[in-house]
Amino acid sequence: MLEALGLSPLASAVYQAMLDHPDFEVERLAEACAATAAQVHDCLDELGRLMLVRSSSEHPGRLRVVAPEIGLADAIAREEAELAARQAQLATSRAAVARLVAQRADSRDANGERLLGMDAIHRRIEQLAGAMTTECLGVHPGAHHRPEDLAAARAADRGPLARGVVMKTLYQDSTRNDPHTTAHAHWLLSQGSEVRTAPVLPQRLVVFDRTHALVPIDPADTRKGALHVSEPGIVNALLDLFDQAWATAVPLGAVRADDPETGLTDIERHLLRLLGSGLTDTAAGQRLGVSPRTVSRLIASVMERLGASSRFEAGIKAAQKGWLAA
Repeated sequence: MLEALGLSPLASAVYQAMLDHPDFEVERLAEACAATAAQVHDCLDELGRLMLVRSSSEHPGRLRVVAPEIGLADAIAREEAELAARQAQLATSRAAVARLVAQRADSRDANGERLLGMDAIHRRIEQLAGAMTTECLGVHPGAHHRPEDLAAARAADRGPLARGVVMKTLYQDSTRNDPHTTAHAHWLLSQGSEVRTAPVLPQRLVVFDRTHALVPIDPADTRKGALHVSEPGIVNALLDLFDQAWATAVPLGAVRADDPETGLTDIERHLLRLLGSGLTDTAAGQRLGVSPRTVSRLIASVMERLGASSRFEAGIKAAQKGWLAA
Protein backbone atom coordinates (compact mmCIF):
# COMPACT_ATOMS: atom_id res chain seq x y z
CA MET A 1 0.00 0.00 0.00
CA LEU A 2 2.74 2.45 0.97
CA GLU A 3 5.57 1.12 -1.18
CA ALA A 4 5.40 4.29 -3.30
CA LEU A 5 6.59 6.24 -0.24
CA GLY A 6 9.62 3.99 0.12
CA LEU A 7 8.23 1.51 2.65
CA SER A 8 8.82 -2.21 2.33
CA PRO A 9 5.70 -4.41 1.97
CA LEU A 10 6.22 -5.75 5.51
CA ALA A 11 6.51 -2.24 6.98
CA SER A 12 3.29 -1.33 5.18
CA ALA A 13 1.61 -4.40 6.71
CA VAL A 14 2.90 -3.49 10.20
CA TYR A 15 1.53 0.05 9.80
CA GLN A 16 -1.89 -1.34 8.81
CA ALA A 17 -1.83 -3.72 11.78
CA MET A 18 -1.01 -0.86 14.14
CA LEU A 19 -3.91 1.16 12.75
CA ASP A 20 -6.27 -1.80 13.25
CA HIS A 21 -4.86 -2.73 16.67
CA PRO A 22 -3.21 0.33 18.30
CA ASP A 23 -2.76 -1.58 21.59
CA PHE A 24 -0.67 -4.38 20.02
CA GLU A 25 2.91 -4.67 21.23
CA VAL A 26 5.80 -5.92 19.08
CA GLU A 27 5.15 -9.61 19.75
CA ARG A 28 1.49 -9.42 18.75
CA LEU A 29 2.34 -7.29 15.69
CA ALA A 30 4.86 -9.95 14.66
CA GLU A 31 2.20 -12.62 15.03
CA ALA A 32 -0.37 -10.62 13.07
CA CYS A 33 2.09 -9.97 10.22
CA ALA A 34 3.69 -13.43 10.19
CA ALA A 35 7.08 -11.89 10.99
CA THR A 36 9.71 -12.04 13.68
CA ALA A 37 10.05 -9.49 16.44
CA ALA A 38 13.37 -8.34 14.94
CA GLN A 39 11.69 -7.78 11.58
CA VAL A 40 8.93 -5.73 13.24
CA HIS A 41 11.55 -3.59 14.98
CA ASP A 42 13.17 -2.93 11.57
CA CYS A 43 9.75 -2.00 10.19
CA LEU A 44 9.17 0.41 13.08
CA ASP A 45 12.45 2.08 12.16
CA GLU A 46 11.17 2.49 8.59
CA LEU A 47 7.89 3.93 9.83
CA GLY A 48 9.75 6.24 12.17
CA ARG A 49 11.79 7.70 9.31
CA LEU A 50 8.52 8.67 7.61
CA MET A 51 7.12 9.89 10.95
CA LEU A 52 4.25 7.41 10.74
CA VAL A 53 4.93 6.30 14.33
CA ARG A 54 5.89 8.43 17.31
CA SER A 55 6.88 7.90 20.95
CA SER A 56 3.94 7.19 23.22
CA SER A 57 3.35 9.65 26.05
CA GLU A 58 1.11 7.18 27.85
CA HIS A 59 3.43 4.17 27.55
CA PRO A 60 7.12 5.21 27.75
CA GLY A 61 9.37 3.10 25.57
CA ARG A 62 6.54 2.20 23.18
CA LEU A 63 5.50 3.72 19.88
CA ARG A 64 2.08 4.94 18.85
CA VAL A 65 0.78 4.95 15.31
CA VAL A 66 0.08 8.27 13.55
CA ALA A 67 -3.28 8.48 11.77
CA PRO A 68 -2.93 8.28 7.96
CA GLU A 69 -4.69 11.60 7.34
CA ILE A 70 -1.85 13.23 9.30
CA GLY A 71 1.17 10.99 8.77
CA LEU A 72 0.59 10.28 5.10
CA ALA A 73 -0.18 13.92 4.33
CA ASP A 74 3.13 14.90 5.91
CA ALA A 75 4.96 12.16 3.99
CA ILE A 76 3.42 13.26 0.68
CA ALA A 77 4.27 16.89 1.45
CA ARG A 78 7.91 15.92 1.98
CA GLU A 79 7.90 13.93 -1.27
CA GLU A 80 6.45 16.93 -3.11
CA ALA A 81 9.08 19.25 -1.63
CA GLU A 82 11.85 16.88 -2.70
CA LEU A 83 10.30 16.61 -6.17
CA ALA A 84 10.10 20.40 -6.50
CA ALA A 85 13.76 20.66 -5.51
CA ARG A 86 14.74 18.06 -8.08
CA GLN A 87 12.70 19.85 -10.76
CA ALA A 88 14.42 23.14 -9.94
CA GLN A 89 17.79 21.42 -10.15
CA LEU A 90 16.73 19.88 -13.47
CA ALA A 91 15.86 23.31 -14.86
CA THR A 92 19.27 24.66 -13.82
CA SER A 93 21.05 21.69 -15.35
CA ARG A 94 19.03 21.99 -18.55
CA ALA A 95 20.18 25.59 -18.98
CA ALA A 96 23.81 24.67 -18.23
CA VAL A 97 23.75 21.82 -20.73
CA ALA A 98 22.20 24.05 -23.40
CA ARG A 99 25.05 26.51 -22.93
CA LEU A 100 27.67 23.77 -23.09
CA VAL A 101 26.20 22.23 -26.21
CA ALA A 102 25.90 25.63 -27.90
CA GLN A 103 29.56 26.34 -27.16
CA ARG A 104 30.47 22.95 -28.55
CA ALA A 105 28.32 23.03 -31.67
CA ASP A 106 30.97 24.66 -33.88
CA SER A 107 33.84 22.48 -32.68
CA ARG A 108 35.13 19.64 -34.85
CA ASP A 109 38.02 18.21 -32.85
CA ALA A 110 38.60 14.54 -32.10
CA ASN A 111 36.07 14.49 -29.27
CA GLY A 112 33.13 15.85 -31.27
CA GLU A 113 31.60 15.50 -34.71
CA ARG A 114 28.63 17.00 -36.53
CA LEU A 115 26.33 14.42 -38.15
CA LEU A 116 24.16 15.99 -40.86
CA GLY A 117 20.84 14.34 -41.72
CA MET A 118 19.00 11.30 -40.40
CA ASP A 119 21.04 8.77 -42.39
CA ALA A 120 24.25 10.00 -40.77
CA ILE A 121 22.58 9.88 -37.35
CA HIS A 122 21.31 6.33 -37.89
CA ARG A 123 24.73 5.15 -39.06
CA ARG A 124 26.40 6.58 -35.95
CA ILE A 125 23.73 5.09 -33.68
CA GLU A 126 24.32 1.68 -35.28
CA GLN A 127 28.08 2.03 -34.72
CA LEU A 128 27.77 3.14 -31.09
CA ALA A 129 25.04 0.60 -30.32
CA GLY A 130 27.18 -2.17 -31.79
CA ALA A 131 30.03 -1.30 -29.43
CA MET A 132 27.87 -0.82 -26.30
CA THR A 133 28.52 -3.13 -23.35
CA THR A 134 26.62 -1.77 -20.34
CA GLU A 135 23.96 0.94 -20.70
CA CYS A 136 22.02 3.16 -23.10
CA LEU A 137 20.04 6.19 -21.89
CA GLY A 138 17.57 8.00 -24.14
CA VAL A 139 15.37 11.11 -23.91
CA HIS A 140 12.78 11.39 -26.70
CA PRO A 141 10.45 14.40 -26.33
CA GLY A 142 7.44 14.94 -28.55
CA ALA A 143 3.91 13.57 -28.71
CA HIS A 144 4.46 11.45 -31.82
CA HIS A 145 7.39 9.56 -33.32
CA ARG A 146 7.69 8.48 -36.94
CA PRO A 147 7.14 4.72 -37.43
CA GLU A 148 10.27 4.49 -39.62
CA ASP A 149 12.40 6.09 -36.89
CA LEU A 150 10.97 3.67 -34.30
CA ALA A 151 11.69 0.76 -36.64
CA ALA A 152 15.28 1.95 -37.06
CA ALA A 153 15.64 2.26 -33.29
CA ARG A 154 14.29 -1.24 -32.77
CA ALA A 155 16.73 -2.67 -35.27
CA ALA A 156 19.63 -0.92 -33.53
CA ASP A 157 18.43 -2.00 -30.08
CA ARG A 158 18.06 -5.73 -30.71
CA GLY A 159 21.77 -6.53 -30.62
CA PRO A 160 22.61 -4.61 -27.41
CA LEU A 161 19.52 -5.98 -25.65
CA ALA A 162 20.55 -9.51 -26.56
CA ARG A 163 23.98 -8.79 -25.02
CA GLY A 164 22.36 -7.69 -21.76
CA VAL A 165 22.79 -3.93 -22.22
CA VAL A 166 20.51 -1.98 -19.84
CA MET A 167 18.25 0.51 -21.63
CA LYS A 168 16.45 3.38 -19.91
CA THR A 169 14.13 5.45 -22.12
CA LEU A 170 12.21 8.64 -21.36
CA TYR A 171 9.16 9.67 -23.38
CA GLN A 172 6.73 12.52 -22.88
CA ASP A 173 3.38 11.80 -21.15
CA SER A 174 1.57 12.80 -24.34
CA THR A 175 3.10 9.82 -26.22
CA ARG A 176 0.79 7.53 -24.27
CA ASN A 177 -1.84 8.50 -26.86
CA ASP A 178 0.42 7.62 -29.81
CA PRO A 179 -0.09 3.94 -30.79
CA HIS A 180 3.25 3.61 -32.62
CA THR A 181 5.32 4.98 -29.74
CA THR A 182 3.30 3.02 -27.17
CA ALA A 183 3.82 -0.21 -29.10
CA HIS A 184 7.57 0.44 -29.32
CA ALA A 185 7.72 1.27 -25.59
CA HIS A 186 5.95 -1.98 -24.70
CA TRP A 187 8.38 -3.86 -26.94
CA LEU A 188 11.24 -2.31 -24.97
CA LEU A 189 9.59 -3.38 -21.72
CA SER A 190 9.17 -6.92 -23.05
CA GLN A 191 12.93 -7.00 -23.65
CA GLY A 192 13.70 -6.08 -20.04
CA SER A 193 14.19 -2.34 -20.60
CA GLU A 194 12.86 0.47 -18.42
CA VAL A 195 10.54 3.14 -19.84
CA ARG A 196 9.26 6.22 -18.02
CA THR A 197 7.28 9.32 -19.01
CA ALA A 198 7.11 12.92 -17.79
CA PRO A 199 5.02 15.97 -18.79
CA VAL A 200 8.09 18.01 -19.78
CA LEU A 201 11.44 16.66 -20.93
CA PRO A 202 14.82 18.20 -21.72
CA GLN A 203 16.05 18.13 -25.32
CA ARG A 204 16.49 14.90 -27.27
CA LEU A 205 19.48 12.93 -26.03
CA VAL A 206 21.07 9.49 -26.30
CA VAL A 207 24.03 8.41 -24.16
CA PHE A 208 25.98 5.20 -24.86
CA ASP A 209 27.89 3.50 -22.03
CA ARG A 210 28.04 6.89 -20.23
CA THR A 211 30.93 7.90 -22.51
CA HIS A 212 29.39 8.96 -25.85
CA ALA A 213 26.36 11.18 -26.38
CA LEU A 214 24.29 12.39 -29.32
CA VAL A 215 22.38 15.69 -29.04
CA PRO A 216 20.54 17.60 -31.78
CA ILE A 217 22.32 20.43 -33.57
CA ASP A 218 18.98 22.25 -33.71
CA PRO A 219 16.49 21.23 -30.98
CA ALA A 220 13.69 22.83 -33.03
CA ASP A 221 14.39 20.46 -35.93
CA THR A 222 16.16 17.33 -34.75
CA ARG A 223 16.19 15.84 -38.25
CA LYS A 224 18.79 18.37 -39.40
CA GLY A 225 21.56 16.54 -37.61
CA ALA A 226 23.24 15.72 -34.33
CA LEU A 227 26.44 16.45 -32.47
CA HIS A 228 28.38 13.42 -31.26
CA VAL A 229 30.35 14.33 -28.12
CA SER A 230 32.61 12.30 -25.87
CA GLU A 231 34.28 14.97 -23.73
CA PRO A 232 33.78 13.87 -20.09
CA GLY A 233 32.72 17.33 -18.92
CA ILE A 234 29.85 17.58 -21.39
CA VAL A 235 28.86 13.91 -21.13
CA ASN A 236 28.73 14.12 -17.33
CA ALA A 237 26.52 17.22 -17.53
CA LEU A 238 24.18 15.36 -19.87
CA LEU A 239 24.14 12.38 -17.51
CA ASP A 240 23.15 14.65 -14.61
CA LEU A 241 20.37 16.07 -16.77
CA PHE A 242 19.11 12.58 -17.61
CA ASP A 243 19.28 11.36 -14.01
CA GLN A 244 17.27 14.34 -12.77
CA ALA A 245 14.64 13.92 -15.49
CA TRP A 246 14.47 10.18 -14.78
CA ALA A 247 13.93 10.79 -11.06
CA THR A 248 10.85 12.96 -11.71
CA ALA A 249 9.30 10.62 -14.32
CA VAL A 250 6.94 7.69 -13.71
CA PRO A 251 7.06 4.17 -15.18
CA LEU A 252 5.02 3.59 -18.31
CA GLY A 253 1.59 2.36 -17.28
CA ALA A 254 1.64 4.07 -13.89
CA VAL A 255 -1.07 6.65 -13.24
CA ARG A 256 -0.05 10.03 -11.89
CA ALA A 257 -2.11 10.95 -8.85
CA ASP A 258 -3.76 14.34 -8.81
CA ASP A 259 -2.34 16.83 -6.32
CA PRO A 260 -4.32 16.05 -3.11
CA GLU A 261 -4.63 19.74 -2.20
CA THR A 262 -5.28 21.40 -5.56
CA GLY A 263 -6.72 18.56 -7.63
CA LEU A 264 -4.28 19.49 -10.40
CA THR A 265 -2.85 16.81 -12.63
CA ASP A 266 0.89 16.93 -13.27
CA ILE A 267 0.38 18.22 -16.82
CA GLU A 268 -2.01 20.96 -15.60
CA ARG A 269 0.55 22.13 -13.03
CA HIS A 270 3.31 22.26 -15.67
CA LEU A 271 0.99 24.09 -18.06
CA LEU A 272 0.23 26.77 -15.46
CA ARG A 273 3.94 27.29 -14.83
CA LEU A 274 4.74 27.50 -18.55
CA LEU A 275 1.97 30.01 -19.21
CA GLY A 276 2.96 31.94 -16.07
CA SER A 277 6.51 32.23 -17.44
CA GLY A 278 5.15 34.04 -20.51
CA LEU A 279 4.88 31.22 -23.06
CA THR A 280 2.02 31.31 -25.54
CA ASP A 281 -0.52 28.49 -25.74
CA THR A 282 1.25 27.14 -28.82
CA ALA A 283 4.72 27.25 -27.24
CA ALA A 284 3.46 25.67 -24.01
CA GLY A 285 1.72 22.94 -25.99
CA GLN A 286 4.93 22.20 -27.88
CA ARG A 287 6.85 21.87 -24.62
CA LEU A 288 4.21 19.49 -23.28
CA GLY A 289 3.80 17.64 -26.56
CA VAL A 290 0.05 18.34 -26.78
CA SER A 291 -2.15 20.10 -29.33
CA PRO A 292 -3.51 23.67 -28.98
CA ARG A 293 -6.98 22.14 -28.55
CA THR A 294 -5.71 20.12 -25.57
CA VAL A 295 -4.11 23.25 -24.09
CA SER A 296 -7.43 25.10 -24.38
CA ARG A 297 -9.29 22.20 -22.76
CA LEU A 298 -6.83 22.02 -19.86
CA ILE A 299 -7.01 25.78 -19.28
CA ALA A 300 -10.82 25.71 -19.34
CA SER A 301 -10.82 22.91 -16.74
CA VAL A 302 -8.48 24.86 -14.43
CA MET A 303 -10.52 28.08 -14.84
CA GLU A 304 -13.68 26.20 -13.91
CA ARG A 305 -12.11 24.83 -10.72
CA LEU A 306 -10.83 28.28 -9.81
CA GLY A 307 -14.17 29.91 -10.52
CA ALA A 308 -12.44 32.34 -12.87
CA SER A 309 -14.16 34.06 -15.79
CA SER A 310 -10.94 35.01 -17.59
CA ARG A 311 -7.37 33.79 -17.91
CA PHE A 312 -6.13 36.91 -16.17
CA GLU A 313 -8.38 36.23 -13.19
CA ALA A 314 -7.34 32.56 -13.24
CA GLY A 315 -3.69 33.55 -13.14
CA ILE A 316 -4.26 35.80 -10.11
CA LYS A 317 -6.25 33.15 -8.25
CA ALA A 318 -3.73 30.40 -9.10
CA ALA A 319 -0.91 32.57 -7.77
CA GLN A 320 -2.85 33.39 -4.60
CA LYS A 321 -3.42 29.68 -3.98
CA GLY A 322 0.26 28.89 -4.54
CA TRP A 323 -0.45 26.79 -7.65
CA LEU A 324 2.33 28.52 -9.61
CA ALA A 325 5.03 27.81 -7.02
CA ALA A 326 8.02 25.83 -8.33
